[in-house]
Amino acid sequence: MDFIQENKKISAIENSEEIAFLSYTTKNEVLTIDHTEVSPQLEGQGIGQKLVAQIVEYARSENKKIDPQCPFANSVIEKTPEFQDVLENK
Repeated sequence: MDFIQENKKISAIENSEEIAFLSYTTKNEVLTIDHTEVSPQLEGQGIGQKLVAQIVEYARSENKKIDPQCPFANSVIEKTPEFQDVLENK
């Protein structure tokens, strides 16, 4: 599985097809995650968590914070202590 980041979206790609994505907006130094979607037949395999990990790494590399408005992304970040350093309110 590969990850591609473009147009304010991180896509999980397998066999040249997008199987999942996470979208976000940017304002100043904050990345607001607004949606995470995984193909129904692939749910529960950790792909969504990998997408959240990708945006956390991106935020760190760009010295930005994350505002996880998407309930799924918020849940992943809240349950993962090592991701919480990028939360906007922390």
